Amino acid sequence: MHHLPRLRHPAQAHRPPSNPARPRVNKRLRFGAMLARLGPDRMSKWQAQKTEINRRALARLTKALPGIFPSAVLTRALARPFIPPTPRLAIDSYWRAHPLRADRLARALAAQSGQPDGWTWRLGKAQSGMPSTFRAPPAPYREKAFARGPGFCCVCGQRVYQFGWHVDLWGKGPNMRATWHCACVTAWQFWNAPSEQAPLLRRLQTRRCGQTGGRLWKNAEVDHRVPLYRVWNEHRASPWPDLLAYWGLPNLQVINRDAHVLKSADEARDRSTKRPPTAKNAGMEAA
Repeated sequence: MHHLPRLRHPAQAHRPPSNPARPRVNKRLRFGAMLARLGPDRMSKWQAQKTEINRRALARLTKALPGIFPSAVLTRALARPFIPPTPRLAIDSYWRAHPLRADRLARALAAQSGQPDGWTWRLGKAQSGMPSTFRAPPAPYREKAFARGPGFCCVCGQRVYQFGWHVDLWGKGPNMRATWHCACVTAWQFWNAPSEQAPLLRRLQTRRCGQTGGRLWKNAEVDHRVPLYRVWNEHRASPWPDLLAYWGLPNLQVINRDAHVLKSADEARDRSTKRPPTAKNAGMEAA
């Protein structure tokens, strides 16, 4: 069956070819037109609302602020577009803005705690606190058998103080309602999802591929220099604080996708050669 050619409207006969960047330009034009329709009164009203929100947040923050407070945290809180209304939120926003500092601090606190006696890196069910895969960082103080209870961080094992801080600046002792440092929360998220910080890692590498040294492209990906399966197979007996470095900044790099594909293929071949033989494979080799 022959299909008849589709007739086009005369106005569409000489339409120029579509440009991939055209939809984005059209969206910007539509957004600008929408702002123009709103008028300056609507925009000035929003600015007034934002100013009022920040005024109330600053009043709450000033009222709740203790006499001693980290200056770097306060400086960042006051410079944000929306001021956090409580000291705890100010500390959270500070560590979220500095994940590499949180990574270094969490590993340093873990080194102070040390590895618990009798602990070994094992896999198990999530209900027991053990990781279910070797791709998750080991955390002995999250396991029920080695947890230190309220007032101690379940990531690094050190005491948690007021506002989730790692040092007792206020002399009030540990916070018995807390089980995380604010810095350790950010570090834990960074260890489990380093790709979320790809722009930061790209800048740290001066936008150069960590594998080839060439320019990083848009499709560059975050990679572990030492693959995690090798950490499980070859470094499982290392001290726990040393193991955390394989999930932190020392073992992370940003590489282009084509280099990542080749590296993953080499790792897959390496894993296949080190895989223990099965009965089926043994029978084929004997034949």
